[in-house]
Amino acid sequence: MEVQGKIKKIDETKTFGNNGFRKREMVVTTEEQYPQHLLIEFVQDKCDLLNNYQVGQQVKVGVNLRGREWVSPQGETKYFNSIQGWRIENLQAAAPQGNNPPVPPADQFEPAQDFNEEDHDDLPF
Repeated sequence: MEVQGKIKKIDETKTFGNNGFRKREMVVTTEEQYPQHLLIEFVQDKCDLLNNYQVGQQVKVGVNLRGREWVSPQGETKYFNSIQGWRIENLQAAAPQGNNPPVPPADQFEPAQDFNEEDHDDLPF
């Protein structure tokens, strides 16, 4: 099963218990008529999958639905659901570059030292 949307929140990894169980939660907001804010948990080695993602990114997350039963000391039975992530993919693909190399931002160019306004160029405009 997959969930698509925008990352609203990414928590830090938390460790529980003596055996070092790890869990990291994120919230993805779906983009539909009635947007849903879905809490998705990543556990153990899957926590590290979130390291390269940030709030605001469009993602597709592979998830499993988990459910469990719990019986209270008073004998009352309750049920809990969770959404567990196991894969995440960035949906904001880079624009195709064709055969041209990427151009650095303008502020990364060094100023020309030998620039002369009077020099002729062959540009048609």
